[in-house]
Amino acid sequence: MSVPPIAGDFVALLGRHQVSLLPSAASGAAPVETQATTVFAFRFAEGVLMAGDRRATAGNVIVTDQVEKVMELDDTSLLAIAGVPATAFEMARVLQTSFEYYRRSQLQVLSLPARVRALARLLRDNLPMTLQGVGVVVPLFAGVDASVQPAVPKIFFYDPLGAQFQAVNYAASGSGSGTIRSILAFQERHGSPRPSAMTRTDAVAFALRLLMTAAEFDSATGGVNPELHHFATIKILRPGGVETVSDDEQREALRGTEGRR
Repeated sequence: MSVPPIAGDFVALLGRHQVSLLPSAASGAAPVETQATTVFAFRFAEGVLMAGDRRATAGNVIVTDQVEKVMELDDTSLLAIAGVPATAFEMARVLQTSFEYYRRSQLQVLSLPARVRALARLLRDNLPMTLQGVGVVVPLFAGVDASVQPAVPKIFFYDPLGAQFQAVNYAASGSGSGTIRSILAFQERHGSPRPSAMTRTDAVAFALRLLMTAAEFDSATGGVNPELHHFATIKILRPGGVETVSDDEQREALRGTEGRR
């Protein structure tokens, strides 16, 4: 026996009449959506560094150079967003609430595999928006795996449909990611020091130079200009927790490595 729909359920009413909640084709009158790029993460000697520029664009318009694209989900997790900020920020809020609820109710931290799958599930739930070309999010995730000793931070990347992949040493997403991945691959194979062997100061300076190089080839990457005191969002994940790299530390890192370029 079928259960009658709840009175006042508008979504169920649309389904009974086979009416889509959202149009399947983009409308010419639809506003140009805001996009946030570029983000990346790489392993260095002390943990994982995750960074992003601060530019958001809508078509050929620069909306702002003050977007925070790297977010702390809990003491052991970082999320970097590339794509539509409105959708990505909502995903981040859901994950923050979910992780905290599990910690309080179960008196323990959610396992890394479960955290990785939680983000994948949100991306799959966003599939209708992704297929329509609106609300697309292609994030990066970094989390501490406490199931091994010593605990180690790991990097994961996703496709827009929710497939998850573990990165060995680095990952990047967004419009400037091609340039950044190429430099990271070259530096890891042929550079000295390799990113995975860099000190904190070297890693921070390297991250800033990656973004400045990407900005030379991609107009959607920007908001990082040390001469104008504009810096990136950089966070460091270690087994002991998350640290934010301040603008002052970024400035000093560039100065301290300038003579070794």
